[in-house]
Amino acid sequence: MEKVIRALSSYKASILLLLIFAGGLATATLVEKNMGTVAAKMLIYYSPLFLFLQLMLVVNFLLLLNRYHYIRKKKWTLMVIHASLIIILGGALTTHLFGREGQVHIREGESSDEMVMHTSRGTRVEKLPFQLELTDFRLHRYPGSESPSSYESSLRIHIDGEVREAEVFMNNVLDLKGYRFFQASYDPDEQGTILSVNRDPIGRTITYSGYLLLLVGFLMMFLMPDSRYRKLIRSLRELRLSGGATILLLSLLLLSPSDLDASGVTAQETHHQNIVPVTHAARFGELPVQFRGRIMPMNSFSSEILRKLHKETSINGLNSDQFLLGLFSNPKQWMELPLIALPEREISRRYQLPEGYGAYSDFFDREGNYRLLPVLEQIFHRTPAERTNADKELIKLDERVSILYQLLHQKMLPIYPLLGDPGHTWFAPGDDLSLFTGEDSLFVTTIFNRYLTAVRHSLQSDDWQEPDRLLRELGAWQQKNDTTSLIRPAKIQAEIRYNGMQIFARARVGYFILGGLLLLISFLRLLREKRGLYHAANLLSIGIVAVFLYHLYGMGLRWYIAGHAPWSNSYETMVYIGWVTLLAGLIFGRRNSLTLALATLFGGVILFVSGLNWMDPQINTLVPVLKSPWLMFHVAVIVAAYGFFGISFLLGMTNLLLMSFRHTGEQMSLRIRELSIINNLSLLSGLALMTIGTFLGAVWANESWGRYWGWDPKETWALITVVIYSIVTHLHLVKRWQSEWLFNLLSVLAFSSVLMTFLGVNYFLSGMHSYGQTDTSASVFLYIAAAFVAVGILGIVSYRKTVSKQL
Repeated sequence: MEKVIRALSSYKASILLLLIFAGGLATATLVEKNMGTVAAKMLIYYSPLFLFLQLMLVVNFLLLLNRYHYIRKKKWTLMVIHASLIIILGGALTTHLFGREGQVHIREGESSDEMVMHTSRGTRVEKLPFQLELTDFRLHRYPGSESPSSYESSLRIHIDGEVREAEVFMNNVLDLKGYRFFQASYDPDEQGTILSVNRDPIGRTITYSGYLLLLVGFLMMFLMPDSRYRKLIRSLRELRLSGGATILLLSLLLLSPSDLDASGVTAQETHHQNIVPVTHAARFGELPVQFRGRIMPMNSFSSEILRKLHKETSINGLNSDQFLLGLFSNPKQWMELPLIALPEREISRRYQLPEGYGAYSDFFDREGNYRLLPVLEQIFHRTPAERTNADKELIKLDERVSILYQLLHQKMLPIYPLLGDPGHTWFAPGDDLSLFTGEDSLFVTTIFNRYLTAVRHSLQSDDWQEPDRLLRELGAWQQKNDTTSLIRPAKIQAEIRYNGMQIFARARVGYFILGGLLLLISFLRLLREKRGLYHAANLLSIGIVAVFLYHLYGMGLRWYIAGHAPWSNSYETMVYIGWVTLLAGLIFGRRNSLTLALATLFGGVILFVSGLNWMDPQINTLVPVLKSPWLMFHVAVIVAAYGFFGISFLLGMTNLLLMSFRHTGEQMSLRIRELSIINNLSLLSGLALMTIGTFLGAVWANESWGRYWGWDPKETWALITVVIYSIVTHLHLVKRWQSEWLFNLLSVLAFSSVLMTFLGVNYFLSGMHSYGQTDTSASVFLYIAAAFVAVGILGIVSYRKTVSKQL
């Protein structure tokens, strides 16, 4: 028994238990994908063995607390952080054992006092100590869209002989006698509401107390003088005083992406006789249009259409506004031009289509039959799970053909607001316009064709006064009929400015150039210190700060245009990660300029990835559940952690390269030690943010639908990432594992958990975070896998070099 207790009271046992815990969580996500959520919960998450494992983690800490006398040594930061985790586990156990959750379904004009609960043992009904009556249910949609903006229930509550009125809607919770009611869903006919119900006052109180204590613990880590974080900062200062030089490096700069628009396939050169001038196309681009539930400038609409059809932002030298206006004014010409991007050669060969890009006419045979129709009919008879990747590519290709068809028939251009329409719907010139009456009827049926006729005449005469006048007339009519003030001229102009500035593309180029030059300057200073190089490095750092602020300006402008924080989809999140990476680089770059150089280059790489074709940069509306301040804080904090983990990934790679090629000498060892300390500081910062962000997500979930942890794959992998980085940062506690080589290698390999959380879950797994999914190509993951194979090789080489040096 003593041997067991001694083994359990060791740091090795801590790391082993954490490894088993992370492995069990990862296995559970695979079980859920293949066997379903219920199976994953029964076999792993709620199994006695997994609960026992969590108990062992608690026992391990308590034994360590006693063995190493944490209280006597006043390790307050350590004890607060770990005690908060134990409290959180206790709250989760309380919720699991005593908490109840279910649903209440009520039709308008009816009442209910029953909560329906679905458990692994079946369905059961619980009587509520009050009665709820639904007096009204309202579903609000985005203007001109079927997408819900919000939905809310007006309730009359009969409780303790009293009658109360209450409103329940997303992120507005009703509390009654320990029961919490959340707006979950509604009936298809919009005449009934579905409320999720949660009763867990004790478990929620314990868990929230643990979250608060955890935040206090991490603040102590950053501020208390005896915390490991502060000790590392002191060690870094002492190392510099003893080591002299503060800059090092080596590593080749292989990347230099350009900002040119280029696709894998070059479109066929076509002579355009009738090109709309850029100046008039810009005026056309200012016209408001309703699309995706919001009012945007035609410039944004045309950009999205061209990206969708052609996978580029320009075509044969024409910008998106020139393209779209040319398409409307000369549709027959554009039907013959190679415009539609084709997915792969096999599809082109099988359906007798050209390679790369196809014209609209290419998709129809001589009899006018749609070439894709027979196979599409077969595909749509299959379930989504049965469809192959080739099937999905054909569906996307058919969507592009359908979009072009609608544009050719003026069916996809909502520019006419209908006065008095309750849904605030706008109509396209090709729609049924019979709802318009009087003068408006005559105006909407003629204005667009009059404008296009004027455009065609101006193409011959080069006099654009009449098209300009008709655009002003149409714009004035839109303003007059926009009684709900959906058109915001300031936002329209801001969005046009945002589109034209290409802020993130230019920031990307700036990061690559400045980061590369800073690396070069650092290398030259390592060989020979000169005052001119010192000043050059400072100037480059100032330039990086300027680009960083320009990047921030772009995010702020996007926030203003969208009306919500700019990290609601994959594209925005990547842009934000790039910014946070630079922020982390600027924080730690004060201590070592190499860190700033690497962060700058990595920020450029992230922005480069955000600009790839499978990332959608369009500004979109939010689904109701995302309209929560808790979500804004959750995403901002957890994604900020990715930036710090990215810095650690680069620092770890740099140290492995230094270890692989270093010569004997104390100076190089000092430089590796210096970067390792900065790496450790970055990891601890990232771990604190990742942990806080994960639990902020739990608060958001609990305040939105009444469950702070549901073992969704996305949140599970976020927890795995926390566990993985906890292992890396605790490795120094085991003397045999106190190795700079091992620490740096694991700081690199641990980044794979970040990639899995951010991208892999969306691609390989499924869950309730589907709103963040992208059409990521499998080739992206092949590149990532190849990169980590290279990391493995580098790890072996650096290990051999390290061992040989020690011998």
